[in-house]
Amino acid sequence: MSAAPMGTDNAIYERVVSAILDHRLPPGTKLVEDRLASAFGVSRTLIRPVLVRLANEQVVTLTPNRGATIAQPTEQEAREVFEVRRLIESSLVERFVERAERADIQLLTQCIRDEEAARSAGDMRRAIRLSGDFHLHIADRAGQQTMGRILREMVSRTSLILMTYSSSHAQARRDATACGCEEHRALLAAIRLRDAREAARLMREHLDRLEAQLDFSPPPAQAPDLERLFAPMA
Repeated sequence: MSAAPMGTDNAIYERVVSAILDHRLPPGTKLVEDRLASAFGVSRTLIRPVLVRLANEQVVTLTPNRGATIAQPTEQEAREVFEVRRLIESSLVERFVERAERADIQLLTQCIRDEEAARSAGDMRRAIRLSGDFHLHIADRAGQQTMGRILREMVSRTSLILMTYSSSHAQARRDATACGCEEHRALLAAIRLRDAREAARLMREHLDRLEAQLDFSPPPAQAPDLERLFAPMA
């Protein structure tokens, strides 16, 4: 499939998200509609739905009379998310081990393969989403709807946390996320063996390691120049 034309809202969305993932738009950056429109060479009417889409995905915060800013979860909020996930996901994966069918295990296997392919291609946004899908499928098939609903919200918030607080160094980011795929494979091996206790232990360790890799260093004090950042590529 060919890339979307540069003037489309989808192309603008993709470039803004890529800039967040690459740490060129740090948390708290104000997204001024006029400046974004000028940077992309489009009207404000094309920028607004992009900002709404980003807000719906909790990547951007829209505030009346103040406009849009890159969402900025606090360190405490990030740690609370991982605490909740450790509490519920160890139980969910134990339930999943008891109920999983062959098709469920095949789906998890494909999730890991797709995630590895996305990371190899440098598509970090898709990789993070696929990683979340791995966890959500376990929750969906665990047969505990209340915890599953809680986890779905937590996974959405985790994606934002990983986008904003993963290491800003490219090699470190690749190394860390590669470990994530290996941990998913180890977890899948325990699931195949129907070892619920080991799967729960590996799940907790996996979430511990994800949290430990977060970088809460203050972002640069100077806001990026939006027009220079999103200038048309040669």
